[in-house]
Amino acid sequence: MRRAVAGITALGVVMSFALSQARVAYTCGSTASSPRTAPGAATSCPAPANSEQTIYDQLAARLGGDLAKALTTQQKLNTALDQTAASQQVLTDQIAQEEVRIADLEDQVAQLETQIQDTQDRIDVEHAQIATVARAAYRQPKSFLEIVARAGSLREALVTTIDLVVAGDRAHALQSRLEADLLKLQNDRAARLADLDGENGIKDQLDTSMAALDDLMTVQDDLSVQLDDLVAQIQDAQSQLQGQPADVTAALAALLEQTEQGLIQKANQAAWNQAQVGAGLAQATHLLPAGTNLAPLVLSWPMPGARISQPFGPSDVVLEPRLGVYPHFHTGVDLAAPLGTPVLAAADGVVVSVAHTHIGYGNYVMIAHGGGVITLYAHLLETDVNVGDKVSRGKRIGLEGSTGLSTGPHLHFEVRINDQVVDPMRYLTALPAA
Repeated sequence: MRRAVAGITALGVVMSFALSQARVAYTCGSTASSPRTAPGAATSCPAPANSEQTIYDQLAARLGGDLAKALTTQQKLNTALDQTAASQQVLTDQIAQEEVRIADLEDQVAQLETQIQDTQDRIDVEHAQIATVARAAYRQPKSFLEIVARAGSLREALVTTIDLVVAGDRAHALQSRLEADLLKLQNDRAARLADLDGENGIKDQLDTSMAALDDLMTVQDDLSVQLDDLVAQIQDAQSQLQGQPADVTAALAALLEQTEQGLIQKANQAAWNQAQVGAGLAQATHLLPAGTNLAPLVLSWPMPGARISQPFGPSDVVLEPRLGVYPHFHTGVDLAAPLGTPVLAAADGVVVSVAHTHIGYGNYVMIAHGGGVITLYAHLLETDVNVGDKVSRGKRIGLEGSTGLSTGPHLHFEVRINDQVVDPMRYLTALPAA
């Protein structure tokens, strides 16, 4: 099962046109400042173009590079789809094996119940025999002289008495043995029923994971279709560029701005979907504790000594995802420290997702802690763990970086409970001094 989880490749490989690059030809040289450039920040814009031909050449070169990136990402996504399908097959096999084990346990329980009934019937027979012996003994004379007189001889009297005693002893011994057998059979049945409950619970978890995998495949298919459309749009823009360079430049910039946020948001959600599947599979294979909620859990700071550069909550950053009534919402806390600072696991858990991408979260690690709790560590320079690894609180899982959609070295730390974002500050200890 752990191999199945590892086989599900990180999603979010949907191609991202860096908006700042796509808009160079359209905005550089303009007096209006870019909404994504902080006041006083350095800009990478080239010198103002002196002619539409220069704009045309710049955009044509970028379209060619973007097309190559899109085609490469398209190939990666196709590989991810194949691996997800393979994981579905592995999970299907696991479910089939669980169904066989459940059927076998049900047969064992049925056999034990039959044996219990047979043993109980034999005990009832022995009870009847003991009652018969007791009645015979009761009808015997009370004194030895009466026994001898009725038997006709001392020898017959002794034989009669011994026969009654032996019959009674045998009946009691057999009854005791049968009652011991009955108790053992009842204990065996209770154990098998407990095993059956456990296997049924595992199968329920596997069924849930299969449903999540199906949803994940749907998301991947949707991303694949969007990527195909985006490739077609780039190719169409390349052809249109031949005629009206200035108009196409403006149109393409608007298209990229409109498309990028939706694609990144879908890619990030797909990554979380994958983590939920990984957590479900880990729970089904007993890798995770059966915790119920995060309330008693205290998270350690994943990067001690860092400063908070952006808190959890509504944001004015254009490419932050929509959440509820907020058009842009920062779903975690950003911690800033020198590039390459070690990033530590916030609590004990199991790694359910590791990915290396150039968009969204960039390089990231997700850890499941039981009870539907998952923590995310994003924009890493490098990762030190693999899917399925058990990690303890404070273990190094990677290094702080600036990969994906990032403006500089920092760690994006996110906490979700049952796939709902929560403010990490509610569960973190006091921030260590820098």
